[in-house]
Parts: sequence; C-alpha cells; structure tokens
Amino acid sequence: MTLDWANVIGLIGSALMVGAYAYSNMAKQIDFRLFNLLNLVGSLLLGWSLTVHFNMASLALEIVWGVIALFGLAQACQRKG
Repeated sequence: MTLDWANVIGLIGSALMVGAYAYSNMAKQIDFRLFNLLNLVGSLLLGWSLTVHFNMASLALEIVWGVIALFGLAQACQRKG
C-alpha cells in the first residue's frame, strides 16, 4: 500500500469517525451536532478516498453512514435552534 493522498484523506476520515465513537462512549453528555458532524465529515472523506481506491461494500457503508449522520445533524440543529 502506498500512502497517497486518497489514503491520507481516508485515514483522516476514519480517525474522525473513530473519534466520534470514542466521544459518544466517554462523554457524560453528548453534543449531537458535534457527534453527527464528525461522522458526516468522516464519511465524506472516506467516501472520497473510495472513489480512488474503489470498494463497493465500503462505499455503500459510507453512503448509508453519511445519510444517517446528515439526518442526525439536521435533528440536532432543529432541537438546539
């Protein structure tokens, strides 16, 4: 494996998503805007990297993950706004 830009972007996306998961398990009170934003951005970055190093199953997962995060973010913003 080479460490090209697509892999770097994918790794950053993965780090954001793992960070969101860790945050959701460690925080006493979750800011759902932050949680869903991290998941959405992570999903978009991973999705972009998968357009370069294609894997259908992973791309499908990132699309679903991103849609869920987008809906969660919209709900969180409606509650706070």
